[in-house]
Amino acid sequence: MSFSRPRSSSRLLVAWLAGSLALCGIAACVVFNLARDAIRDIDAFRIQPPAGAAVRPADLGPGRINILVLGIDERVNERGPWRTDTLILVTLDPATQSAGLLSIPRDLWVPLPGFDSETRINTAHFIGDAEDYPGGGPALAMAAVQYNLGLPVDYYIRLNFSAFEKLIDLIGGIDVYVEQTIDDPLYPDSGIGYEPLHIDAGWQHMDGRLALKYARTRHTEAGDFERARRQQQIILAVQDKVTRSEMLPALIGQAGALVETLGESFKTDLTLDQLIGLINFGARLKLENIQMLSIGPSATLPYTTPTDPPQNVLVPVREEVRKLRDQLLNPVAGLPGAGNAARLAAEAATVRIENGTQTLGLAARTQPLLAGLGFSIASIGDAYDGSQAYAQTVILDHSNKPFTAAKLAAALDLPPTAIRSMASLGDGVDVRVVLGSDFASALARQLMQTPLPASTPAP
Repeated sequence: MSFSRPRSSSRLLVAWLAGSLALCGIAACVVFNLARDAIRDIDAFRIQPPAGAAVRPADLGPGRINILVLGIDERVNERGPWRTDTLILVTLDPATQSAGLLSIPRDLWVPLPGFDSETRINTAHFIGDAEDYPGGGPALAMAAVQYNLGLPVDYYIRLNFSAFEKLIDLIGGIDVYVEQTIDDPLYPDSGIGYEPLHIDAGWQHMDGRLALKYARTRHTEAGDFERARRQQQIILAVQDKVTRSEMLPALIGQAGALVETLGESFKTDLTLDQLIGLINFGARLKLENIQMLSIGPSATLPYTTPTDPPQNVLVPVREEVRKLRDQLLNPVAGLPGAGNAARLAAEAATVRIENGTQTLGLAARTQPLLAGLGFSIASIGDAYDGSQAYAQTVILDHSNKPFTAAKLAAALDLPPTAIRSMASLGDGVDVRVVLGSDFASALARQLMQTPLPASTPAP
């Protein structure tokens, strides 16, 4: 099944949404510069496939499925080929009811299979179309990811600007917590000019157009790495909206019509039946069984290529990329399907409860509740930033402890959007629960009826 669309706007960073839709069960809604002689022995730089890895059969079946989602860089009134501004590898494992997403930076400097040189990984799609590679751009992009990660890539989904906006609007928009005010005076418009972007910090309801801007902008300190984190934040928001609103049955019934509507913006080698199979899988997924990883600063080194002109790229740290690959295949510290206690123990997260309200004793009274559910609470105290005005409870994951963060959210009846990634504060805390005024509800009032132990402080 293949669809194309008229030329659209520049730098379209949208393919990651396809990964989120596959995970939450609505996938069906849905000048090349080579550095000659830059590498002497390509195989020496390649990550070998893990033991037992095998190419998947044509049908989805019961085994692991790896899907590459691509966002193409289209420009108004220009013709392709196109680069892929965004690449995300989605892995789905029906045997363990788990899934994962691995964001791949577009500037990753890698060898391409069949080419005696290195290039940015985002040019693989361009080269595939320009050089008449068998299967075109998507096929070479899949081959490049498979070659450099040592994982079979079974299918691809390619979307663009139009598909992204339609899909977000289809579910009525999403609610996203913007951690810092964004001012981007150089945000590109649909042509060759600029459309200044401003988004205030705090909770924002985003339609498709604003969500696209939030995902596209690079006007933050960490640039592309921060953009990947925002993309994954929106993925959680999409999943939360669809699952909590019980939209899946209606979307499944409209799958054929929706794919037809998106036809001009959507291309894939999955059949409609296979896409519906992904819906059925996604409908059974639990938040704690979804992990989101990125090839980020710890797995890359900045490098200036000896090309004319020089290019600023990212060289993969192969051992660190291999660790990410293995974590993607073995979610929750290698214990897929294990019990909650074992999985919490495997992550060994240091958890701290903090009171972000003026309600005296809220953190202290919450500690026995979470401890009784199997969480090891290392400490309690006031909110790390001194604020007593948290309207909503948040869970801050400082050390990539997805299972612990997800289980804490479930225990406190919080949506996935309450979980946020945040750099370490240097105090040894892996996951921080900051209680907000929303927690002063029926559960909180029940906790407040229990007297504090005499020796317990009152944060």
